[in-house]
Amino acid sequence: MSFTRSHTIVLLTSLGIPVSAANPALAQNLTSTEQAIVSYVDAHDDEAIDLLERIVNINSGTMNHAGVREVGRIFEAELASLGFDTRWIEMPEEVNRAGHLFAEIDGGSGPTILLIGHLDTVFEENSPFQRFERGDSTTSGPGTEDMKGGDVVLLYALKALRAAGALEDARIIVALTGDEEKPGRPIAVSRADLIEAGRRSQVALGFEGGVDGTGTATVARRGSSGWTLLVEGERGHSSQIFGEKYGAGAIFEAARILGGFYDEVRGEEYLTFNPGIILGGTEVSYDAAGTRGSAFGKTNVIAQSVVVDGGLRFISEEQKERVRARMREVVSRHLPLTAARIEFEDGYPAMAPTEANYELLGVLDEVSRDLGFGPVEAVDPARRGAADISFVAPYVEAGLDGLGVAGSGGHTTEEEVDLGSLPIVTKRAALLIHRLTQVK
Repeated sequence: MSFTRSHTIVLLTSLGIPVSAANPALAQNLTSTEQAIVSYVDAHDDEAIDLLERIVNINSGTMNHAGVREVGRIFEAELASLGFDTRWIEMPEEVNRAGHLFAEIDGGSGPTILLIGHLDTVFEENSPFQRFERGDSTTSGPGTEDMKGGDVVLLYALKALRAAGALEDARIIVALTGDEEKPGRPIAVSRADLIEAGRRSQVALGFEGGVDGTGTATVARRGSSGWTLLVEGERGHSSQIFGEKYGAGAIFEAARILGGFYDEVRGEEYLTFNPGIILGGTEVSYDAAGTRGSAFGKTNVIAQSVVVDGGLRFISEEQKERVRARMREVVSRHLPLTAARIEFEDGYPAMAPTEANYELLGVLDEVSRDLGFGPVEAVDPARRGAADISFVAPYVEAGLDGLGVAGSGGHTTEEEVDLGSLPIVTKRAALLIHRLTQVK
């Protein structure tokens, strides 16, 4: 399937829906199957909230492997009951992660749709933030917004499709990773199954939480890459700094390089880079895995070593490689009697804002208007971090993220979800999936 605007038009007109995204009179223009889907979501809203409470009260911090697996077993049973073939994918010991839950159903000839969520949260067993607390219109708790709420949306969209008899013709892969918040290394191993699923899919939908309520979706996410700057100078008495014997020292060289990054590399749209930690002196010890270390030096001794550990965010692989080349060029101009090198480590690739992604957003916008929920707009990519959908973005023909619940305070003890958003985004996701399954 080539996902183009013509497919969107064929899809919508085949369902009897005029293609006019600006016409509010289209609200509630649903087929009988779609009406059944909506009715199921409304009838099971309390049940969905109860499931959210159940899984939030299970700690599944990334490194709590038992907790991640326990949440996975709940979703595995639910998906199996809908007719999905499920499998738990264990990670090798050296990756040190719990594993992933994948489920698949192959009942039609339409596009394969990959639905992406994750089972883990940033809150480990030693966090004081552990319990689901329900208020009048919101609920708080670890992972409510990022992203157990989105996992519930994904599941109940599929339940609604099954109840309406709309899964028989669907080809769907569900990928619930167990380490999105802290991916296991090497990435080539921990994300191999997700990438393989992406290669077999035409559309990817991510269920991370939305931004600014329910009126947005994500057409692009920046990638992330690590970089480490290693600088060496000549150790000597500080009274001799800048001379022919000892030169400028490691700290001045590191300062020159970082200043060069700021002056010469900064400024492109969607590009950011940040030196997160710096250690310098006559003796430096740095634990890269723990991002911590120690430094020893004296004011009367020229610094011999500097380590800088940082991150890079980018909107495309082309931008990443171009910026890396510019950073290397800045590093290469050494001050007297100093040496420096920069090393890069790939993390998340970018999900670029392709035309096909915007066309898929148009389908979601039509769905939202037909439900009477109003338009859906694209989120500025600068407001989104990296996510698992980025790993499959280079392979699928179109993708959207941010289809989960509306909330706030993600990754903090103020994390909460607007409960009123749960049925809205579940209906919207279910109808989007249903309409996409009709594309031939």
